Amino acid sequence: MKKFNFRKVLDGLTASSPGGSAGGGGAGGGSAHPGGTAGAAGTPREEIQETLTSDYFQICKTVRHGFPYLPTALAFDPVQKILAIGTRTGAIRILGRPGVDCYCQHESGAAVLQLQFLINEGALVSACADDTLHLWNLRQKRPAILHSLKFNRERITYCHLPFQSKWLYVGTERGNTHIVNIESFILSGYVIMWNKAIELSTKTHPGPVVHLSDSPRDEGKLLIGYENGTVVFWDLRSKRADLRAYYDEAIHSVAWHHEGKQFMCSHSDGSLTLWNLKSPNRPFQTTIPHGKIQRDGKKPESCKPILKVEYKTCKNSEPFVIFSGGLSYDKACRRPSLTIMHGKAITVLEMDHPIVDFLTLCETPYPNEFQEPYAVVVLLEKDLIVVDLTQSNFPIFENPYPIDIHESPVTCTEYFADCPPDLIPVLYSVGAKHKKQGYSNKEWPISGGAWNLGAQTYPEIIITGHADGSVKFWDASAITLQMLYKLKTSKVFEKQKPGEGKATAEIVEEDPFAVQMMYWCPESRIFCVAGVSAYVVVYRFSKHEVNTEIASLEVRLQYEVEDIITPEPEIIPQFPDASSQLPSLKSLSGSTNTVACEGMMKDSIPCLSVKTRPVRMPPGYQADLVIQLVWVDGEPPQQITSLAVNSAYGLVAFGNCNGLAVVDFMQKTVLLSMGTLELYGSSDPYQRQPRSPRKSKQFAADNFCMRGLSNFYPDLTKRIRTSYQSLTELSDSPVSLELERCKSPTSENRENSFSRSRSSSVSSIDRDSKEAITALYFMESFARKNDSAVSPCLWVGTGLGMVLILSLNLPASDDLRQSEPVMVSPSGTVLTLKGAVLTFACLDCTGTLIHPPYEVWRDPHSADDGEKTRKRKLVMHSPSSSQDMGDHQFAVICSEKQAKVFSLPSQTCLYVHNITETSFLLQADVVTLCNSVCLACFCANGHIMTLSLPSLRPLLDINYLPVTDMRIARTFCFSNEGQALYLSSPTEIQRLTYSQEMCDNLQDMLGDLFTPVETPEAQNRGFLKGLFGGSGQAFDREELFGEATAGKASRSLAQHIPGSGGIEGVRGAAGGVIGDLTRARIALDERGQKLGELDERTASMMASAEAFSKHAHEVMLKYKDKKWYQF
Repeated sequence: MKKFNFRKVLDGLTASSPGGSAGGGGAGGGSAHPGGTAGAAGTPREEIQETLTSDYFQICKTVRHGFPYLPTALAFDPVQKILAIGTRTGAIRILGRPGVDCYCQHESGAAVLQLQFLINEGALVSACADDTLHLWNLRQKRPAILHSLKFNRERITYCHLPFQSKWLYVGTERGNTHIVNIESFILSGYVIMWNKAIELSTKTHPGPVVHLSDSPRDEGKLLIGYENGTVVFWDLRSKRADLRAYYDEAIHSVAWHHEGKQFMCSHSDGSLTLWNLKSPNRPFQTTIPHGKIQRDGKKPESCKPILKVEYKTCKNSEPFVIFSGGLSYDKACRRPSLTIMHGKAITVLEMDHPIVDFLTLCETPYPNEFQEPYAVVVLLEKDLIVVDLTQSNFPIFENPYPIDIHESPVTCTEYFADCPPDLIPVLYSVGAKHKKQGYSNKEWPISGGAWNLGAQTYPEIIITGHADGSVKFWDASAITLQMLYKLKTSKVFEKQKPGEGKATAEIVEEDPFAVQMMYWCPESRIFCVAGVSAYVVVYRFSKHEVNTEIASLEVRLQYEVEDIITPEPEIIPQFPDASSQLPSLKSLSGSTNTVACEGMMKDSIPCLSVKTRPVRMPPGYQADLVIQLVWVDGEPPQQITSLAVNSAYGLVAFGNCNGLAVVDFMQKTVLLSMGTLELYGSSDPYQRQPRSPRKSKQFAADNFCMRGLSNFYPDLTKRIRTSYQSLTELSDSPVSLELERCKSPTSENRENSFSRSRSSSVSSIDRDSKEAITALYFMESFARKNDSAVSPCLWVGTGLGMVLILSLNLPASDDLRQSEPVMVSPSGTVLTLKGAVLTFACLDCTGTLIHPPYEVWRDPHSADDGEKTRKRKLVMHSPSSSQDMGDHQFAVICSEKQAKVFSLPSQTCLYVHNITETSFLLQADVVTLCNSVCLACFCANGHIMTLSLPSLRPLLDINYLPVTDMRIARTFCFSNEGQALYLSSPTEIQRLTYSQEMCDNLQDMLGDLFTPVETPEAQNRGFLKGLFGGSGQAFDREELFGEATAGKASRSLAQHIPGSGGIEGVRGAAGGVIGDLTRARIALDERGQKLGELDERTASMMASAEAFSKHAHEVMLKYKDKKWYQF
């Protein structure tokens, strides 16, 4: 106990010591009271047993949702039925049935040029822009690279892997074709050089290889397409060209007829040529499908290039010819399209985005059978669609993946893990009212892999806010993502007519409805949105449709000390202790100190106009109240920087860089709207002189989380008073302006040399701006030092590290709540931290997180009349015995620089931890994990940290991800149970966990990409067909390309790099019988392969030994009878 008493002395000393001490458990930095409260506050420190240790924490990525950003390549395994998409950033996404979604990344980050599945083998080959081939093992839940092969002297342009072959053909920019053994990933010595492939008389280089495929009729023949229009049919056995075809337009792609007698080429002039192997001198059919036929019988005019063509045959109907591009040049506005030619019918499917690639899905994996195409997968720049070919109108399949996250750019996110379980079905029921018509009635064809729920059972919801004002609610349980419900917040406003924007009061030209902040109370189902045009909308949830007018309020927020303006005189905020010192209220409409803006003075007008007529609101979230900030004396309203709602109190609070507004959304009245400086009330003795008008720089609005949506404000001359110019600047003099403000009578024991450093942060305040409200929190708490019981409070945090507590005086009984006014008054309590305040939380005396009070949800438009008169049911979250609650609390406050824990009501700072000196926090949240609580922080330097509560011991600090992008800063959020997420690209959500338990259980939750499926048997070819149909069956690639025949390739040509995912990768395969079988089969395969290799090696050694002995015998016979001098 001696040590503990020593602590008490320290606690008392800190009240007069400058600054806060560094380190996790150091006391100080707060408004400690030397009077004896420190001892009282000290007692709980011994009682609280913190259960969390660093063993509970580990960081790993769990799953990535959304559309692969900047896609470049597409592949499909027709037996396993899984799809792979490669991207420009070196990522691969592998998709199967819903729930089977895997993300892997090439370490080099080089763009993926091409992907090829080893069909039904559980492996994938990727070719990247850094001229490296990689073999991925998909028989484990997290695919890993088994081998890599880097080409040193040539650039890879095209790859082809024949079905059931272990030899991969690789075409290069120089026009050469190399052959790689898939098993060993070593180059064969067999090379098809471009100068051998083309005729000797040809003087020009044929260009890069753009196509490679073996003949469906004979695997020993390879079709090579060169860019300049040359096609070579190469006989692999005799190592010479069987035939060559020339066309005077560049080739983009080639496709075979399944019988192997004809092939089709697509060209740069929008033409398709069909060639017969018997007459290669010229194509026997040339068409320009979208070319206009000229009257005088000339060749049709050329069109845009046909980038890819597929030629698929059907047993009972005409073949399908499907191609992308090829549209006429004169239709400049035509959208990118896919053309399907079936017999004489030509269908053009227009797409919303450019086509990256497409694949036709066929019933058979064998290239020499009728293909029977049933669907086309089209990969667009920002979408993935699948077209049903079995119906004549070619409908598309309804996409089960969450790939439309980016339908409108995401501007903010919220994540709720372990939320009430009834919310997901409720949101789904209002969101899935009517399914869109016109989709194919068939099952989604990409149905491979296996997925089970795993052990994690709690419900999770992700909310995304978007640039067009829409809000999407997603079911994110068990690492999947499915859209539940979409809310369009722009519907409460009148539509802007084109060209009207300049004349009206808009402050944002593009995306005026962009969602900037969201606040959701899952228990009461109250939802609140702050928009970029300085408005707040409060929504209530109802299962009933309603026709009603939208209530709206307008609020003036100004920074000047003498200008407290409230819209209605009868609801002037009443401060009992400050009424005598309150500046007199005066109207500013006639003020002379103004700035003209676009020829007229804008004052008291909002940025957008709310619909005045009754509006039909469908079931779901219905607007209850719209609150808009208005222009003040020609100055636009500033964007909202903080937002909080409490359903039990019926209040919404929001702030910006000018000040704070508190609104009663039950009575639809403004309770408080005042500049930040007025919040200090009578506690501010400084005589503030009006500043001389000067031009201020444009307020850096994009400091607040919305960079890049638009240039928010025009350059306006602002009326700024000189006495506040230095508010955010450093001051070396002991009596700085800020310090003057800090010396308020109610907080006499502040540190007396408090000086702050400005930090350049996403949430920090810019040099030319004012003291913004950066955090708000409604709570049952102790507002003042001498309070004996908790009361409703609003905690306010500012960009200068100030924390103010406002007392909320609510009507005593629920019956009076609709009629009696709510009083809001400053309590006089001011606490300080370094850096802008980010988050608040309260713990009870046992260290348990106290949930803010809430109202239990009831339907506001229920058909039951009695329900409207029924009392509100409030949950106040007080512990079992009320005296415990009344004893004391811990207030946890985190700023962008440090975290502090205060004991209330004594306001003693028990713990302080300086989180970062050189950087700043972007996000901090108090979260629950394993029935305990911790503080989770994400720092701008990329570190993710967790601190214990209440003692602020560091538990985890991992350098996870540098913030390369404002998007990450704006969208990173923590949730309970060790969950977090951020937008890793404009189209993708990356989820991660910081919980060791979830990292351990992740394997069970991930889907299996590979499931044992029998390869379908080839159709019986028939006797005559076998006799006359070519000699394809007898072709032995091993004999031709193996080292024994072809020799070794030059070492300098390509370098083999062993991968990380060998048999260890297989250990990660699914547990259970299938996993064991898979592992046993792979082990047997590898063993058999090694035995086979050993057998081959032994045989070749014996053969070479025999040859050597024979040769030696011949030499001996030759020289047996010769004398030494005859040699």
